Amino acid sequence: MYEYDLLVVGSANADLVIGVERRPGAGETVLGTDLALHPGGKGANQAVAAARLGARTALLARVGDDAHGTLLLDSQRAAGVDTAGVLVGGAPTGVALITVDPSGDNSIVVSPGANGRLTPDDVRAAAPLLGSARVVSAQLEIPLETVEEVVRTLPAGSRFVLNPSPPRPLPPAVLAACDPLIVNEHEARVLLGADAGDTPGRWAEALLALGPRSVVVTLGGEGALVADSAGAVLVPAVRVDAVDTTGAGDSFTAALAWRLGAGERLADAAAYAARVGAVAVTREGAQASFPTAEEVAAL
Repeated sequence: MYEYDLLVVGSANADLVIGVERRPGAGETVLGTDLALHPGGKGANQAVAAARLGARTALLARVGDDAHGTLLLDSQRAAGVDTAGVLVGGAPTGVALITVDPSGDNSIVVSPGANGRLTPDDVRAAAPLLGSARVVSAQLEIPLETVEEVVRTLPAGSRFVLNPSPPRPLPPAVLAACDPLIVNEHEARVLLGADAGDTPGRWAEALLALGPRSVVVTLGGEGALVADSAGAVLVPAVRVDAVDTTGAGDSFTAALAWRLGAGERLADAAAYAARVGAVAVTREGAQASFPTAEEVAAL
């Protein structure tokens, strides 16, 4: 019996958000709105999103012994996330500097801080936590060698989900463990390089050839393409008026991972995740925008 539906191994950041009429070019200064502070980071976002949907969720991460770290721990606990795996100290809490334009699109610069100090030793020490989760999800805002250790430590029977963001080339062992590998268009192009091609179907085919058991290519307003050895299926997007896309991809990944762990087929899990992401983009912020299962059902 698994104690957790989902264990997220990843980053926890303080999001510093400014709204702008347009993002500045090189050497340009633009005025924005008042600064807003939100709990964020891809790992922490995924954990909150899953817990808010009703999944039994735990987080393995590192934050600083500072006010931002306290903010992040408080937000996790308020959502119902088990924070026993969150380590404190070693560096200041990570920070993400985010600009959001009127269409809801965002640009993000991340200072990893304590996220960069989440080590393979930390993963090995948390082996009992990994063994108690049905699904383990990770991203690349923590060191790649730490993600590699997650794959090595993961017990047989647990499922591994990876969103390689920010993207970089991945070792074969990590790729082979992914079920699924979840990428957007930019991440697909980085992973594939010259072999990227120019269509989602080509990306999915080429990504599967790298070794993951399944692939999900998110396509924004066009939905998502899911692919495995049985073929590819386009999951349509849910049409809404977007306010802020910050964290939407994290809510999609968390929902998908949770539903896969519950036994749903990949396409069905992706369709549910698309509904979760659709609700999230209609609200400002990352974690504050994540819906409950009841809100998703009402969409």
